[in-house]
Amino acid sequence: MFTTAFAPTDKTQLGELPRDLFAAIEHLKQELNAVILAHYYQEPDIQDIADFIGDSLQLAKAAAETNADVIVFAGVHFMAETAKILNPDKLVLLPDLAAGCSLADSCPPKEFAAFKAAHPNHLVISYINCSAQIKAMSDIICTSSNAVKIVQQIPKDQPIIFAPDRNLGRYVMEQTGRDLVLWQGSCIVHETFSEKKIVQLKIAHPQAEAIAHPECETSVLRHASYIGSTAALLKYCQTSASQEFIVATEPGIIHQMQKLAPNKQFIPAPPTNNCNCNECPFMRLNTLEKLYLAMKNRAPEITMSEDIRLAALRPMQRMLEMSA
Repeated sequence: MFTTAFAPTDKTQLGELPRDLFAAIEHLKQELNAVILAHYYQEPDIQDIADFIGDSLQLAKAAAETNADVIVFAGVHFMAETAKILNPDKLVLLPDLAAGCSLADSCPPKEFAAFKAAHPNHLVISYINCSAQIKAMSDIICTSSNAVKIVQQIPKDQPIIFAPDRNLGRYVMEQTGRDLVLWQGSCIVHETFSEKKIVQLKIAHPQAEAIAHPECETSVLRHASYIGSTAALLKYCQTSASQEFIVATEPGIIHQMQKLAPNKQFIPAPPTNNCNCNECPFMRLNTLEKLYLAMKNRAPEITMSEDIRLAALRPMQRMLEMSA
C-alpha cells in the first residue's frame, strides 16, 4: 500500500510558479540528482522534458537501471510503485497522487486473493498495470510487450491465471493457444473505442492502416492490421510504408509518432460518444506545474511496507529475466 507525504497546493504557501518551468525543472533535476521518467500517454510538455519516455516495460527497465537519487515518475501510481519496488533506497515522486488506473482499480486485492485461492496450483501472471499488492500475489509480472513471450515460456501443462486485463488475456490466448483463467478487469480508455466509428474512419481514409493496443476489445482488434504495445506501435508506424494511421490507444502516443514520422498522418481512434474518453483521465492529472512542485517539495512520495515490496519484487525480477 503506498502512502504520501503531504504536498501543499495553496499558492500562498508555495509562492508563484517560476516563469520558465522547463528551466526550473532542469535546475531541480541537477540539484536533486533526479531522473524524470514519463509514459507515452503524458501531455507533450512532460514528454519533452523527460529524461526517458517509454511504455511499461521500457520504464520498468529504466527504473531498474537508473543511478539517480530521485525518480520523478510522470505516469500513474502503479508505475511509480514499480519504480519504488525496484529502488527501495531512492526517493520516488509522483506529481499527482490521484493519478490512479482504472485497470489496477478493477482488481481489488481481497477479491483477487479469494479468486487465486479458488484456483489452486495455478501460476499467476499479472499484467504490470496492477497494484503492488496484486504483484505481491503473483508469480510473474508481464507487460503488453512481453506477455506472449512470457506465457510461451511456461510449460503447457501448467495452468495459468492471467490478471487483471481480460482483453490482453484474450489476445495472449489467441497468440499462444493457451487456455488462461482470466480475471475480468479492463481499462476504461481501451474499452471506449467505437468499432462503428473506426470502420467509418477506414472508409473515409481507405489508405490508412488501423493499429491497436491489445488492451482493446476484440471487436476493435479485428480491424487492426497491426497489434502491439505502445512502444511497438510507435516503432511500427516509423517502418510501415503507410502514410496514414488510425491509432487505437491513448492518443498521448501521437505526440511521439508525429515527432518521429513528421510526414505521416495519425488519426486518434474515436470513442463511442462525443467526449475525450479516449484520453486517460488519470494520466492527464500530471502537469508540468505539478511535476515542478513535486520536485520542489520532495512530495508526494511513494512508500510501501517492506514485506509487500519484497513479495512484489520477485515476480518483477522474473519478468525482467524472462524478457531479456
